Amino acid sequence: MFEFQLEATCACARAGRLTLPHGEIRTPAFMPVGTHGVVRGLHPADVRRTGAQIVLANAYHLHLRPGEEVVHQMGGLHAFTGWSGPMLTDSGGFQVFSLAGLRTITEDGVAFTSHIDGSLRHLTPERVVAIQAELDADVAMAFDHVVPGQAPYELACEGMERTLRWLSRCKAEHEKWTGADGSGREQAGGTPAPDGSRPLPPAPVQTLWPIIQGGTFDDLRRRSVEGTLDRGPWTGMAIGGLSVGEPKAVMHRILEALGPVMPPAIPRYLMGVGFPPDLLEGIARGVDLFDCVAATRNGRHGTAWLPTGRANVRGAVFKGSKAPLDAECDCETCTTCPRGYLRHLFMVEDMLALRLVSIHNIRFLIRLGEQARQRICEGTFDSWHRAWLDRYHRGHP
Repeated sequence: MFEFQLEATCACARAGRLTLPHGEIRTPAFMPVGTHGVVRGLHPADVRRTGAQIVLANAYHLHLRPGEEVVHQMGGLHAFTGWSGPMLTDSGGFQVFSLAGLRTITEDGVAFTSHIDGSLRHLTPERVVAIQAELDADVAMAFDHVVPGQAPYELACEGMERTLRWLSRCKAEHEKWTGADGSGREQAGGTPAPDGSRPLPPAPVQTLWPIIQGGTFDDLRRRSVEGTLDRGPWTGMAIGGLSVGEPKAVMHRILEALGPVMPPAIPRYLMGVGFPPDLLEGIARGVDLFDCVAATRNGRHGTAWLPTGRANVRGAVFKGSKAPLDAECDCETCTTCPRGYLRHLFMVEDMLALRLVSIHNIRFLIRLGEQARQRICEGTFDSWHRAWLDRYHRGHP
């Protein structure tokens, strides 16, 4: 149920199929972000119609509200959200990183103050794995120590080495929850949780993916891969700590350095990256999966992605326009609503505006992944993606 088949390559770009318990994913692919168990403002049926194959949720936020126990009692994330396809849960490492001033990182874990009610919370690698086991997504992410994009070598090394030590603990805990440690939990319904908290039903059918860290330093990134593989094998591998303030050229260099040392037989997931040019630049460097909140966040603020760059839907140029938002797009928004109407919805502050542009932005990224996959299989990806990026950056039709 956790198999990856590499179907075609074009230079470094890859096309594959990832099989998970709740379905198959054709890569390269973009994952819409449902941080709190919902892709902001969209019904699961809306998300399905965009062509999304997998949705991401965040364990940190779901732990705070409503709590993993509530989600578990309601049947896990799939039953809780109404999304029947594959799901991945982020461990919360990036969210903890963003709480600078409200958290303390030690070897044991992270103590932080909840941004919701001010309560003191404590996350350890074991606790993060337990939370994700109860949420019961297809893929759980290991707990990592994220450092700023411009972190000095010493801090980046500390974060990388701690991430590896935490990975060993995550793996051991995950094996307890899934029964892979020989405990037989997969057959033993009603056995106590590994933390002794309460009885649980049979073990989750879930895989754990590690996260590569190391800041902007090639040697640390390679050491992170080596240390991760020493603790393997794995069914997938993520690249974290990018798109956190470093220049784009640095992110590209890191991806190029990682490509030759990452195992080709498993999917590669670039975390938190999902602007259209970044998606194509990542695919060109061997990345298979992406996620980012920018699609819906930009949509809610009236910014739409087009083949010729970003467009402000509130702009006066859209007033009275009968043209579709994007004549090349097949989404619900572009096939039913003219630009003039979309602008009107934003001007009168109707919530439908947020939904419609968010739908388009998500579909835009998913179509981009679909188009890239087709070009990889045809062997024309390199010239196509260069032309696409040139058109996008120049803003010419």
